[in-house]
Amino acid sequence: MKKGLLPLALGGLAIGMAEFTMMGILPDIAEDMHKEIPQAAHLIALYAMGVFVAAPSLVLITGKANPKRVLTLLMLGFFVFHGIFALSPNFTDMSITRFLAGLPHGAFFGVGSVVAAKMAPPGKEAQYISIMFTGMTIANLLGVPLGTFIGHHYSWRITYGIIAGLGLITAGALYVLLPAMKANRSGKVLQQLSYFKTKEAWFLIAIVSIGTGGLFAWMSYIAPLVENVSCLASEKVPIIMTLVGLGMFFGNLIGGKLADTISPTKALMTSFGGMVICLVLVWLTSPLGWTAYPMSFITGLVAFTIGSPIQILLIRTADGAETLAAAGGQASFNLGNTIGAFLGGIPITFGFAYNTPVLVGAGLALIGLLITAVFYSAIVRKKYR
Repeated sequence: MKKGLLPLALGGLAIGMAEFTMMGILPDIAEDMHKEIPQAAHLIALYAMGVFVAAPSLVLITGKANPKRVLTLLMLGFFVFHGIFALSPNFTDMSITRFLAGLPHGAFFGVGSVVAAKMAPPGKEAQYISIMFTGMTIANLLGVPLGTFIGHHYSWRITYGIIAGLGLITAGALYVLLPAMKANRSGKVLQQLSYFKTKEAWFLIAIVSIGTGGLFAWMSYIAPLVENVSCLASEKVPIIMTLVGLGMFFGNLIGGKLADTISPTKALMTSFGGMVICLVLVWLTSPLGWTAYPMSFITGLVAFTIGSPIQILLIRTADGAETLAAAGGQASFNLGNTIGAFLGGIPITFGFAYNTPVLVGAGLALIGLLITAVFYSAIVRKKYR
């Protein structure tokens, strides 16, 4: 493995902790800020909206800059915003800084995906991209449970202080380890924006923003699901998050292999189909308690096979605008975060149990599967392999 992938994976670790730890400590923040859990969940949506707003715009602004410099500056911004978030004195300030903290996320993965693909041998692009996303899965395996434990037993502010520090370490690692690459001197802004005139772009935006909402409808409320429906003690939440992370770790690697073996689109359909089945099973079995452990692992594994197939599809369908497409994919992924968290919270607001967001997630994943099937039939079989 090339050493340049290491700081990209480290950035994935920091970003993964920033995004997913919130879901494990949501009850703690809600209690600290004297808010109901659905209100506190707005912090999940605000981060996602920050990603959505900034991902394509930052890529366009920095399109002709050196990728190494861009990635380093993005992680410095990540450090600053998360540091301020950890020190925010009230919910209003938290909301503003949580939005700002999401700004570097999508551009980092957009630029990083293209950099990883360029470093890969022919035919191994999806697997190299999956290595970068391994950092995010390690975050869910180790970082999120650790952050959840610290948030439960000490303070959520310490957790996000640690996350800010990881951003600073990543910036240093990028500066030292990432090889210098030539800036993209071709492809004017209007030429890149023409990507959004294609059917491929809007199909993929719909697939990602709706389909991945299924993952976030489950993940956003996993802590209250475990505590209130499965009736497990709050001390068990870090164990559940560890199992989710372990599943995501293996799912990410499997997704990269599938995309290079059976094609990205077929891999994506397989992932969404499996996600529907898993989420329905979570809903059915969650009152049993003990099933929370195996289902957390299995659902995390199946759900996170989507990452690499999506990224490689975005890159392959955007000739001359690969970085913009990859960043747009991250924006859409976090729009899915917003959609999943928002729609998943509606039945809770009306008094339904904390396992009902899982059914919302299953519906979103099913829609993602259907759109992917249409995309494959109408476009992929005619133009791509």
